[in-house]
Amino acid sequence: MIELSDPRFLNPAWHALQGPHRHLAIGGAAACRYPADVAPFAAVQERSAEAQRQLHALLGVGESLWIADLPNHPRLRVEQELECVQMVLPSAAPLPPSGTDIVPLSGANAAEMVALTDVAFPGFFRPATYRMGSYAGIRRDGRLIAMAGERLRLEGYPELSGICTHPQHRGQGLAAGLIGHRVQAHRRAGLTSWLHVSAANTTAIDLYRRLGFEPMRNILLCRISRLE
Repeated sequence: MIELSDPRFLNPAWHALQGPHRHLAIGGAAACRYPADVAPFAAVQERSAEAQRQLHALLGVGESLWIADLPNHPRLRVEQELECVQMVLPSAAPLPPSGTDIVPLSGANAAEMVALTDVAFPGFFRPATYRMGSYAGIRRDGRLIAMAGERLRLEGYPELSGICTHPQHRGQGLAAGLIGHRVQAHRRAGLTSWLHVSAANTTAIDLYRRLGFEPMRNILLCRISRLE
């Protein structure tokens, strides 16, 4: 797969913020980040002293952000490390089926999208995360019970994210149907779907494998904070 050798996947937040998401970028020539209400991600172009200085300046005191690199600055602290698996749906792979009763989601649904994702991965989905891509969900009795959408975006490669089902409704194939809905839209547009998943989340990895996704590589994400 061409994705295995594509260097953009080694530093995806940087290339998203320098590319399709440049309109969301905050920062300078060597370090940048998403707005706090959009996503908790920052990136540096390389491990240079200037990049580390700019990265430090981008964080508020006590604020934490995720970055795909270990920082090298005396006033930046690593609070957590998370090993993730990058997976891609090869362009020749059969498409998984789409679910039913899927409705589009937008900024008008931001509060309930945050509430749903906070059940599974609190802090990652923010009030304006919807600005990163397209989102869709499933409702029962008017309540949002499952959703999926897009986060980081490389040219030609939208990242699937926000995949979440409320615990009371799991085991019904809702997440699989939402993934099928999104990847079919990507394929029609000539795009290749990919995603990040915690290496420890073997249940999700097994699901993605069944849907045709293949592992590309493992990548280490670090949650960092500014000391002063």
